[in-house]
Amino acid sequence: MPTAKSYAASSATSPLASLQIPRRDPTERDVEIEILFCGVCHSDLHQVRNEWSAVPTTYPCVPGHEIVGRVTQVGSAVKKHKIGDIVGVGCLVDSDQTCPQCQANLEQFCPHSTFTYNSPDKHGTAPVTYGGYSSSIVVDEHFVLGVPANLSLAGVAPLLCAGITTYSPMRRWGDLKGKKVGVIGLGGLGHMGVKFSHAFGAHTTVLSTSPKKKESALALGADEVVISSDANDMQKHAGSFDFILDTVSADHDINAYLNLLKIDGTLTLVGAPDKPLPVSAFGLIFGRKRLAGSLIGGIAETQEMLDFCGTHNITSDVEIIPIQKINEAYERLLKSDVKYRFSIDMASLKSE
Repeated sequence: MPTAKSYAASSATSPLASLQIPRRDPTERDVEIEILFCGVCHSDLHQVRNEWSAVPTTYPCVPGHEIVGRVTQVGSAVKKHKIGDIVGVGCLVDSDQTCPQCQANLEQFCPHSTFTYNSPDKHGTAPVTYGGYSSSIVVDEHFVLGVPANLSLAGVAPLLCAGITTYSPMRRWGDLKGKKVGVIGLGGLGHMGVKFSHAFGAHTTVLSTSPKKKESALALGADEVVISSDANDMQKHAGSFDFILDTVSADHDINAYLNLLKIDGTLTLVGAPDKPLPVSAFGLIFGRKRLAGSLIGGIAETQEMLDFCGTHNITSDVEIIPIQKINEAYERLLKSDVKYRFSIDMASLKSE
């Protein structure tokens, strides 16, 4: 059985370290990919440290679901990709492809979906799937995406999670051109929300507790910044937003932001706070407002997002690191000490 170099966690408290892992031989439908860059998502840290009780971690755990690489081998039935293509892989590597959700291009909601790491491996290569902190990966061609040639690959990697997570709910809302859109938070998700909102032609407002982020928000394409910890500043914008994207995972007062929506306005959660957020029924009833949630996107929509990024020259703002600095990067991630995502140069794995 082929093997690949990787960085893995052996327990919830151990640092990530070098580990040789198995990879399957490509089936007739598979694409083998040499990984060039892998983004670092906050969910990687949660999973490595076994912080999600609903999704317990199986060790060893090889994280990474923001993958960009080069095709090195294709199965006999593969039609979409060829050797040498630059491609991407996001949070999903398989689904049943027959259920109503899959038929509606909503593979992320398939009851038999396989996530890129820490999911049962139906091929039996290992107990669970191993992700992109590795030298290579083998994926069903349906879940392999084309990458526009004009984009920087290090900045493309986070689009496979942070990009589609923010693009999907905005795209689903409808035509945002000329509408007033708010983005709560300016981190890995938030900065992508600002870029997409601006590209959609919306009047884009960043809602942040930190006045220090105003300059950065404007540079990313925001038209204005509202300091959410300033009650007077928030009140000035009450009842004025068509759509608000909430990217914050920390505990926060959702009702203060619902108050900003117009009649029939929508606030969509893409951040995932650990604790339930208290919601005032009256805050929703008076104004016929909507509180929604969104989970990444299907494969077709993710390809649409990448093509949109190619047309508008959109990538994530990244700090490129070698794999040997991943444990340091996790500690910095806890302190929000990155603008705005880490992207691992997987060439650094060759020295292991």
